[in-house]
Amino acid sequence: MNLAALLDSLPIPIVQAPMVGASLDALTIAVSEAGGMGTLAAGALPPADIGPMVQAVRDRTSKPFGVNLLMAPKADPAPGDIDAALARLAPWYAELGAPLPGTPNAFAPDFEAQFDALVAAAPPVASFTFSILTPAQVRRLQAAGTYVVGTATTAAEARAWAEVGADGICAQGFEAGGHRGHFLADIEESLVGTLALVATIRAAVDLPVIAAGGIMDGRGVAAGLALGAAAVQMGTAFLLADEATTSAPWRRAVAQPTDDPTRLTRAFTGRYARGIENRFMRLMHGVQDDVPAYPVQNRLTQPLRAAAAKADDPEMLSLWAGQAVRLAKPGRAAEMIRAWWAEAAEVADAVAARTRRGLERE
Repeated sequence: MNLAALLDSLPIPIVQAPMVGASLDALTIAVSEAGGMGTLAAGALPPADIGPMVQAVRDRTSKPFGVNLLMAPKADPAPGDIDAALARLAPWYAELGAPLPGTPNAFAPDFEAQFDALVAAAPPVASFTFSILTPAQVRRLQAAGTYVVGTATTAAEARAWAEVGADGICAQGFEAGGHRGHFLADIEESLVGTLALVATIRAAVDLPVIAAGGIMDGRGVAAGLALGAAAVQMGTAFLLADEATTSAPWRRAVAQPTDDPTRLTRAFTGRYARGIENRFMRLMHGVQDDVPAYPVQNRLTQPLRAAAAKADDPEMLSLWAGQAVRLAKPGRAAEMIRAWWAEAAEVADAVAARTRRGLERE
């Protein structure tokens, strides 16, 4: 079997997006058990926790699932940069009555150690975001029986993943919530919409493509598959799921958004990400280009976001969500994906009927 065959074997070709802070093993298991493919968001896990977490998923489902890692660059910021970043954040910490953190000993889990733990755990699928593996790393995973999926925001990034031997591509459109996965060009050159991105990647590489970004219901599922995607990836659509670990203020923001509430920001983490706009994003917008790059800013705001969540204050939280967040609904994950798949079938039938009527009129 290859990745294309695995995705084709899914009763429901829906992949649950990895969402740090919102998706742990319960959501992963629920989606896989319902016929889709759940994904464990392991980017923030210490290396020693990856193996046990993968085993915990294996213990509760025999169905395919994936694990995602964030390829955080090694950080060695100058002390002056840390001081300046903390000075910008000091008023926000003071507002919450939280102590300003000192310089951390580490800014993110060591990716090489995470990768070694992932190879040892050998999940069915592993996906990667923020950068690209070497051919040797891809071969190590494949030798362990793991299919490799690379996140691409442009056709050029998809070709780069194909060249290192990846088994498939996750095409992350401009509409997607959370961090942008671009790694070859800057943010402005990497903001391609999901529909255009899936089509251009399909033309650029001979690999199965997973469409991601702005897909919230069966209509979006049908659209992604009609473009030739082997499956679609949905993240924001699961934020209100019973099994999601979304915090209470994050849930409220998702459940009660304005018409077009999301914006791109690098103020929270030092890397562009899409979320529901709040006061922190608005007031930090003018200095967001000055904050240290990911993972430094991300680590410096972690205690702030934790304090905001504890205070039930959404104005200082990273409320990651995609552009179609208004369509998010609560419920059990299994019921969600079954309803989306039924709707996708109805849409496909309606399109087929419309096509037949058009042909009959010719």
